[in-house]
Amino acid sequence: MTSTAPTTTASPGLRHPDVASDWGIPGATNVDHIAYTVPDLDQAVAFFTEVIGAELIYREGPVQDQHGDMMRRQLGVHPTAVAHIAVLRLGPVTNLELFEYEAPAQSRVLPANSDWGGHHLAIHVTDLDAAVRYLRGQPGVELLGTAQTIPDGPIAGNRWIYFRTPWGMQMELVQAASGLPYESTTRARRYGPAPAWDTYRPSSPDSSDPQPARNPSA
Repeated sequence: MTSTAPTTTASPGLRHPDVASDWGIPGATNVDHIAYTVPDLDQAVAFFTEVIGAELIYREGPVQDQHGDMMRRQLGVHPTAVAHIAVLRLGPVTNLELFEYEAPAQSRVLPANSDWGGHHLAIHVTDLDAAVRYLRGQPGVELLGTAQTIPDGPIAGNRWIYFRTPWGMQMELVQAASGLPYESTTRARRYGPAPAWDTYRPSSPDSSDPQPARNPSA
């Protein structure tokens, strides 16, 4: 992705004056999970565990309310919608929640990155070229263009490439450079890079090794 020179825009005053917290949601500690709705939960779980390297934590469902309005009231979907859910772990800090829905008048068109609601999931790697070669050999994966290096701006030096999963979900690989330009302008830092994902997983499904901590920094 190309970048322009960094700009600073003052945020409008969105907080209510009566809110007691000095900064953000009171008691917030971490992002608990990110979630995506997929067309086929079995396919998505298999892809994320076997190709991407996630660990399946649990599955649940069907989630539904056959006699009431809970699905509309609590989730904002059709009252008769039925959901099946899987939760996976990606590396040290990311919980990934996947939904498969059955619902009337369901839109089955994935948004483009330029559409409202467009999204992608980016994964940091230590060797972008090796990761690209690996994905090129995975059935159904579509690499978009070629690996790029950001020439200027706050993250100049980072390398990246987008790809699509077999069902069309947008994802990205990123290899971060050291000493990014933005670091000279602020004390805030992007998270990562972190150690390899297998650091946070037991050696095998039957391993007697202790499970990774819920909070690796604890």
